[in-house]
Amino acid sequence: MIKQNIYKILYIISLLLFFVFIIMLCIDYANYNPFETSAPFYAFVIVRLVEFVVPSILLLLIGKIIKKKYSIKGSWIKSWVFILK
Repeated sequence: MIKQNIYKILYIISLLLFFVFIIMLCIDYANYNPFETSAPFYAFVIVRLVEFVVPSILLLLIGKIIKKKYSIKGSWIKSWVFILK
């Protein structure tokens, strides 16, 4: 039962990572002072993208693969339809 629903957990974690990305970016924007830092703001955006969005996309793709694996396994008709497409 849990193996069939693991993709839902991965989707939720992926969504949470994306929301944390937005929240952290807002915090960075509020704390950003161009006179005190030598890095431009887009450098902070790139760092947050690598920290949160890239793992979020990876988890989303892994969740889709797992969902496809367990949805086909249930019926031989579904597997033939998937193969023919």
